Amino acid sequence: MTNENIISENTQRKEGRDAQRNNILAAKLVAQTIKSTLGPKGMDKMLVDSLGDIIVTNDGVTILREMQIEHPTAKMIVEIAKTQESEVGDGTTTAVIFAGEFLKNAEELLYKKIHPTILVKGFNLAQKKSNQILNEMSFDISINDTDKLINICQTAMTGKGAEFSKEHLSKILVNCVKNIVENDECDIDINAIKFQKKVGGSIEDTQLIDGILLDKNKLLHSMPNKVNEAKILIMSCPLEHKDIEFDAKIQITDPSQIQSFLNQEETIIKNKVDKIISSGANVVFVQKGIDDYAQHLLSENNIFAVRRITKDDIEKLSLATGAKIVNNIDAINNSSLGYANIVEQKKISDHEMIFVSGCKNPKSSTILIRGGTEHVLSEIERALDDSLRDIIVSLKYKKVVCGAGSVEIKLADELKKYANTLSGREQLAVLSYANAIEIIPSILSENAGLDPIDIIADMKSKLYSGLTWPGVNVENGSIIDAKEHGILEPLKVKLQALKSATEVAIMILRTDDVIAANRLKGNESDLSNNF
Repeated sequence: MTNENIISENTQRKEGRDAQRNNILAAKLVAQTIKSTLGPKGMDKMLVDSLGDIIVTNDGVTILREMQIEHPTAKMIVEIAKTQESEVGDGTTTAVIFAGEFLKNAEELLYKKIHPTILVKGFNLAQKKSNQILNEMSFDISINDTDKLINICQTAMTGKGAEFSKEHLSKILVNCVKNIVENDECDIDINAIKFQKKVGGSIEDTQLIDGILLDKNKLLHSMPNKVNEAKILIMSCPLEHKDIEFDAKIQITDPSQIQSFLNQEETIIKNKVDKIISSGANVVFVQKGIDDYAQHLLSENNIFAVRRITKDDIEKLSLATGAKIVNNIDAINNSSLGYANIVEQKKISDHEMIFVSGCKNPKSSTILIRGGTEHVLSEIERALDDSLRDIIVSLKYKKVVCGAGSVEIKLADELKKYANTLSGREQLAVLSYANAIEIIPSILSENAGLDPIDIIADMKSKLYSGLTWPGVNVENGSIIDAKEHGILEPLKVKLQALKSATEVAIMILRTDDVIAANRLKGNESDLSNNF
């Protein structure tokens, strides 16, 4: 009895070298797809979904997430990008390229009859040594290193849609983070920072608001348009009469009883509003509804009111203003109130929005993003998000390294020295791993229209001549000191990229059999066509 006799005829199987070759090919194809997006001179991809919606970006994880990938190994490579995004927020393209190159170099050793377990052992040794080397060559950063933080932002934005306004945007991001950080406590919740997009103006019009911006309007025109020294009440409960939730029958024998019944409802609403007034609040934000009569009473008392605010915005308002979220009218008191210097409804590109600004110790802030089209705004938001995450992860782990390919050249050189201390075939695996790391400066050069072979040779020459951080200047092909030029990246991004890429590469190398139910259509005949 053969294997074919026990497997369904609707099942495909790839064994041994064929399975490894197909898996490695899929990984290389994914890396090949996004490698042109890497670096300051990286190109964008236009993605069009089945509904005709367009995304233009060079963000690795966005590209891979939107692609319709079917091959199982290719999906594993996509997971690298997703993991990188969730863990550190940046370096997704780098992680995928590393994985593709590790497997490409490993394939050459497989053809030389080196067993996969030897490669796995060598890759594990190389990854552990890389962690040690990277930690040793990194340097410290703190919340007080404003210039370094700005440099990190600018490095992250270079090559993206935000590049031409990176100085302006970097200062906004750094100021935003510094505003909400206290006592060098750098464990920052990224959800505390809100990005609000608004079409119109230019990227340079993007601004930081030391509070919250709401895409809402005040309830009545008769309410004040601007409130100075705002005492803010935030409610998660409705300010309206509750509907009866069960069948009820009211027997009325006198027409005056109708009015009495209605008056009773108004009295309940008035009592609720009176509690708000007695608390001293002059601005009210409500997550749910506000009754028409309540709106009238609030307006009569010169109170600025907004309703149907999202739970997310309610929480951000609380963090920004210091107000407690009240879920019961009876719990309202003076201590529940928050503060903002100004609450104002203003026009932004012919659209009314509410600014809550001038908060005393805001734990949440808003960045208002401006740009010519929705596609531009979305790309700017992705660039800002990556940069913000780079700042946060840098401050959390307090270590950075230099970019421009310098860290990869140094790491590869140190790994090759380490490989020479090993005996056996693991040495070849470590050398293969080291050579794969050099792919980053190679692609940076290639995407800039430079000769990668010449650039890599020049970088190594400068390194051996004593230049500490030899990086490539993609503008003219010269070799620069990346640290002097302020090209900085978080250490954690590099560590995570190497870790994720190595783990997936090892998993793929250890796979010598792929058994899959047949879901192919038409004339497609093997797993390699699923990608």
